[in-house]
Amino acid sequence: MTRKPEILLVDDDENLRNAAEKVLQSEGYRVASARNGSEAVNQLQDSGAHLIIADLMLPDIDGLTLLKRARELCPDVEVVMITGHGSVENAVEAMKLGAYDFIEKPLDSTALLKAVAKALEKQRLASENQRLRRQLQQQLGVEALIGDSAAMQSVKKLIRQIAATDVSVLIQGESGTGKELVADAVHALSERRDKPLVKISCAAIPETLLESELFGHERGAFTGATAAKPGKFELADGGTLLLDEIAEMSPQLQAKLLRVLQDGRFARLGGTREMQVNVRLLSATHTDIPKAIEDGRFRQDLYYRINTVQVSLPALRERPEDIPLLAECFLRRYAEEMRKEIDGITAAAVDQLRSHAWPGNVRELEHVIQRAVALASGGTLMNFSFAPPPGAPPAPSSGPGVTIPLGTTVDEATKQLVAATVQHCGGNKLKAARLLGIPPRTMYRHFSSPLK
Repeated sequence: MTRKPEILLVDDDENLRNAAEKVLQSEGYRVASARNGSEAVNQLQDSGAHLIIADLMLPDIDGLTLLKRARELCPDVEVVMITGHGSVENAVEAMKLGAYDFIEKPLDSTALLKAVAKALEKQRLASENQRLRRQLQQQLGVEALIGDSAAMQSVKKLIRQIAATDVSVLIQGESGTGKELVADAVHALSERRDKPLVKISCAAIPETLLESELFGHERGAFTGATAAKPGKFELADGGTLLLDEIAEMSPQLQAKLLRVLQDGRFARLGGTREMQVNVRLLSATHTDIPKAIEDGRFRQDLYYRINTVQVSLPALRERPEDIPLLAECFLRRYAEEMRKEIDGITAAAVDQLRSHAWPGNVRELEHVIQRAVALASGGTLMNFSFAPPPGAPPAPSSGPGVTIPLGTTVDEATKQLVAATVQHCGGNKLKAARLLGIPPRTMYRHFSSPLK
């Protein structure tokens, strides 16, 4: 710290003030003084302070009242109280209210300087932690959205533009494109970053419970409500609330949500007391909401309320240039988690990734890499296996066919299929086993000769 902190000394005893000022200034501290609480408040309003040293007993207001007022004006200020003999209990009460320490009269210069140094060190560490936390949050913000394609650069630019505002954001994109990561980034870069980011999936919770999850309930509100429970809106007060898959919400609940978004007021289920919250709303969906409005499944007025700004995430197939970078990031993550020494992916394997359609988007790519790392026995990933999407028909074979007449036993049909596959692989039984997706040892059931 190149410049010593500003200390505000508050005491009606002029001799004590002068003596304390000399001690503090001899250590290079900048010192301002006040004779009473009112002067101290005025100085705090004008120029602030890093540390306040104040007598508990002041002629106009007591030290506890000054402590509360100082924290309102300068939330990060540290306070050391001066107490006379017999008022230690009040000093302890001051510490409960946020004072860092107290020193007793008559003041000892060594004790004074020690208390000041410890209070300022605590403040420095808190400031450093806050700086590191902001830095980490920023790294976890748009940097978590991996990709250098033009489409992703546009998404990141938009997030940076809107994060510091309080506008409602609708995040649209197919499943697996990273909608939740966008919500994380918006919150991490916002002024609400030190407040909660609360998430709820409207598709994962039964309709009968979703209202209670959102707005909370009082004891006895319904069968099984044995205790009062705050809802997500309460938990997110001062912060951000993400309603994932908002299009899955029923029209009835949409109407109640709209009322809450209009004035920030609601009551818990089974309760009569209205609550006021200050929440920034983020919504996410893979549904075509304008189409849902046409079908009568989504309220148009709610759509306008949640869609002040829309962030549209591209599908992975629309940004294939990002696939190698994503694959490399997932490879490093899972190789480290599984303690495997894997140094990369072959060019042919990267081409294999590029040519895949990725119906599950980035989430599917992550799972493919995770599976490949788990099964890898060498230092390089050479090929990948892709799970077919749910309900997909069997992939057509590009090799020669095998005709098996009706009435052939399963055992005989299996032998014919295995034999044809081995022939197709030029007699290489290990390659045939891989093609058939069976363990090599299974070949011994049909061929007695060693595997190639």
